Amino acid sequence: MQDFSDILHNQVLVVAIAACLIAQVLKIPVELGTHGKLNIRALVETGGMPSAHSAFVTALATGVGQTLGWASPEFAIAVVFAVIVMYDAAGVRQAAGKQARVLNQIIDEFFQGEHQFTETRLKELLGHTPFQVIVGSILGVAISWLAEIAY
Repeated sequence: MQDFSDILHNQVLVVAIAACLIAQVLKIPVELGTHGKLNIRALVETGGMPSAHSAFVTALATGVGQTLGWASPEFAIAVVFAVIVMYDAAGVRQAAGKQARVLNQIIDEFFQGEHQFTETRLKELLGHTPFQVIVGSILGVAISWLAEIAY
């Protein structure tokens, strides 16, 4: 069995994780510029600009293409995986966020009267807009290309 530390020598994986972390950190200045306040929670929250999910999977797919070839089956798998993740980030999770917003509005209106239930708010920012996904994917490809040039 190979040593677990060999994982750290997997350049494709390390670059993909770095792209995800960079995208997540970039959410702080974007939040500051957009809303005028520092939101450190953006480091661990889902949603927002840019999509860390998209940066992660596109950096992964790009790294696989750079390493194993653009015609390799592994690159095809990585691209399909990336498309599914980005579709989910912009589609399914965005829809779930909209549903949470509506349910929160119902809860707000419901608790204006006297009722015996407790109010529990749902997280509304679950997914990404298509623009956030596109920016995240561009960021992931760019980071992978820059890492390739650096090595």
